[in-house]
Amino acid sequence: MAPVNDNPILVTGAAGFIGSHVARRLLEQGRHVVGLDNLNAYYDPKLKEARLARLTTSGAFRFVRMNLEDRAGMAALFAAERFPHVIHLAAQAGVRYSLTDPHAYVDANMQGFVNVLEGCRHNGCRHLVFASSSSVYGANTKLPFRTTDNVDHPLSLYGASKKANELMAHSYAHLFRLPVTGLRFFTVYGPWGRPDMAMWLFTKAILEGQPIKLFNHGNMRRDFTYVDDVVESVVRLVDRPATPDPSWSGDAPDPGRSAAPWRIYNIGNNQPADVPQVVTLIERALGKAARREMLPMQPGDVPATYADVDDLMRDVGFRPSTPIADGVNRFVAWYREYHGL
Repeated sequence: MAPVNDNPILVTGAAGFIGSHVARRLLEQGRHVVGLDNLNAYYDPKLKEARLARLTTSGAFRFVRMNLEDRAGMAALFAAERFPHVIHLAAQAGVRYSLTDPHAYVDANMQGFVNVLEGCRHNGCRHLVFASSSSVYGANTKLPFRTTDNVDHPLSLYGASKKANELMAHSYAHLFRLPVTGLRFFTVYGPWGRPDMAMWLFTKAILEGQPIKLFNHGNMRRDFTYVDDVVESVVRLVDRPATPDPSWSGDAPDPGRSAAPWRIYNIGNNQPADVPQVVTLIERALGKAARREMLPMQPGDVPATYADVDDLMRDVGFRPSTPIADGVNRFVAWYREYHGL
């Protein structure tokens, strides 16, 4: 067990899917955690409140309700707490919603991230770990996706905002020697997941006898990554601050590392699954057949994702590996319990 530290770790997005799991794991390790979230209505706040309720039973957890873009409030929080470690998981999520409300992504993902960077810069943060996304790979088609790949062609404003976060973080690492690690998450799923993601949408539709929507006529593959594997990756990395790579060269720049204390990792299962295969697994877990509605590709979407995670394995001795069948069964069991089915 890690020693209890009076200087808490900040977890932003603590009422969110990944953030609540990360905060819970840190509490189990004996850490003190300050959880920040704005509990917005992008999806049902009751789910966020239920996630928070699992954390507030611990005396080592404190909750702060605040918008990331509240510059004065964020500055005051960082100055008061002087967090030695920050795990920044809060963001406006969702690819398709970024076509509807682009300003939400600029406010939370751009302005909000500057406030986090400034808070870390001025208050002695020893390591900032932040959520990026597989969406940064955008128009890339060479699989698996590697952090050494160029990622200059995002297909959605959400992906562009995450790419911007990586660049902003690099500038702070270079200018102020702030150790920063960015994590490109690949289709995270599991208990306490998000209602706007495929696993939840498919399960809900099948149980209600509604058709499920299969985009690109079902020709989609995703590197579904179970949330416990994501959490394990995050907690292993938080105590390993990014360090400069002395072999990095501007003559042949590696996009995933730097002469500054800045690193990028893929966090994926390294085993993509066909989306129709996942539907079949959900059908088996529910004991009920799905009605399939085949639709064209959606704007901003990509046909396949697949993470190379060799760097993660080399640096922290862990790679996500939960089989999709196991993860689906656990999610469906949680979904039934949460909804009293």
